[in-house]
Amino acid sequence: MITVAELKYGQKGIIKEFSESLLPIKLLELGCLPGNQVELVQIAPLSDPVYINVNGSHIAIRKSMASLIELDIIEDSNS
Repeated sequence: MITVAELKYGQKGIIKEFSESLLPIKLLELGCLPGNQVELVQIAPLSDPVYINVNGSHIAIRKSMASLIELDIIEDSNS
């Protein structure tokens, strides 16, 4: 099991089921929903926040919030 907070640069995953009460409504509105793809774009200089791409939207979220979003990793077939 891996969370958004544990992703490495360029790594992608699919959001698994989670309790919607854990995430702010704004994140859900921006596409942080089960089944959607997430990619780590950048990590801030002090490691917080992290910048993710969710269905074409770039979102900055705190690592504490990112650690609540569980993922199934998408294996890169090019490696």
